[in-house]
Amino acid sequence: MVVSNFITGNLSEDMNKIDRMLHINESFDILKKQTVIGNHQAVFYFINGFCQEDLMQRLEESLYKIREADVGKDPKQFADRFIPYVEVDLYADEYNVIKFFLSGVTCFLVNGFQKAILIDTRQYPARNVMEPEKYKVLRGSRDGFVETIVYNTALIRRRIRSPEYLCEIVRAGESSRTDIAICYMKDRVDPKLLARIKKQLSQIRVDALPMNQESLAECLYKGHWFNPFPKFRYTERPDTAAAEILEGQIAILVDNSPAAMLLPTTIFDVIEEADDYYFPPVTGTYLRLARAFMALMSFLLIPLFLLFANNQELIPQWLSFAKYNEVDYVPIFWQIMLLELSIDGLKLAAINTPSTLNTPLSLIAAIVIGDYAVQTHWFNPHTMLYMAVVAIANFTHENYELAYSIKFLRIIAVVLTQLFGIYGFILGCIVAVLAIVLNKTIAETSYIEPLLPFRGKAFLERFFRVSLKSK
Repeated sequence: MVVSNFITGNLSEDMNKIDRMLHINESFDILKKQTVIGNHQAVFYFINGFCQEDLMQRLEESLYKIREADVGKDPKQFADRFIPYVEVDLYADEYNVIKFFLSGVTCFLVNGFQKAILIDTRQYPARNVMEPEKYKVLRGSRDGFVETIVYNTALIRRRIRSPEYLCEIVRAGESSRTDIAICYMKDRVDPKLLARIKKQLSQIRVDALPMNQESLAECLYKGHWFNPFPKFRYTERPDTAAAEILEGQIAILVDNSPAAMLLPTTIFDVIEEADDYYFPPVTGTYLRLARAFMALMSFLLIPLFLLFANNQELIPQWLSFAKYNEVDYVPIFWQIMLLELSIDGLKLAAINTPSTLNTPLSLIAAIVIGDYAVQTHWFNPHTMLYMAVVAIANFTHENYELAYSIKFLRIIAVVLTQLFGIYGFILGCIVAVLAIVLNKTIAETSYIEPLLPFRGKAFLERFFRVSLKSK
């Protein structure tokens, strides 16, 4: 793929090769401008929309003042003297010249120079830095990652001003050549995990990463697909990414994606949120424990309800108010299955509904689906109530993968409870525990570390936040 003599110094020949390769006459956004610098023929190649026009104008003005004797034959010496930009590279091989050019770098060729001068005058189209919609906090910074990788790395660098913080860049995808940044603390990261990640990234052989991080995650981890618990944690908050990097984790940023991939990830990492650290230790501990309790309840509530509904003699006296005798045309089990599907349907409808129509959608869901479904005996009020509580509990943690992991295990527990009663309920709980305990992180460590292997102090700190002064 790499051709060392791609740039020969014969400007006419070099232009013909590049014009054919880039389809200059067919691509409207790839621009070519021929000029004369110090009585030497030269040409600029740049991509419309990536190039800063004011910088190019100032560059051309300075180049037009060069005399013929000053041009010389050494492209490096020429670039050092007459191109006043920080990021200037010289390459002669096809791969690097085309790769950097298609990334938005201006390509400058001068007759007689056997290397292309690549000038970084890029300015990517990008939205403003703002607080992520999904990862909001009650207190704390209001900035978030965007789709431009350079901005994202700068947001982390702003928070970690240590020479031990490193940000390496690699690329993946034969066609997309997507930029991937690996961010870590050199003195705190697990060197074996880092070496493994770098090796896996270098061995990726795909045409493109169309789904950004998800495509990358599928390339990095090819483990058991049937275990739904997330192997990666995602965040759009630079403060969260910086905090995890300082804890020794690795953050992977993919160009065109406004999220950082954090690894390795355990079950305790997934239930943490930024609000836990933006409040005093007592409040942060309460929020963390409440979130863990809601996650547990969202799994247990519906299988327990089904167990008691099918075996009302098992209901203890202090829960006697939960008994019901309403007439139902649909069995409880199928009510639960239909509501599980309906809740996801409402989520998808809310995502695809314009914001101006969200209120009518909410009214339809509340009145038609809620009230009329109970009146017509499709669903009983108990089922509607418990499913509503579970739906709300799913929104208490920000991680989508965790919510759906609990949902899948809950459905398995419901099916087993319907088939085998109390023994099915116990079996469903065992399946859920095994799915967590037998899971492994991408670093091949325990998914429930520091519970296994057990480290008492570290385990307690996962639930009870301590102040920084006491560390």
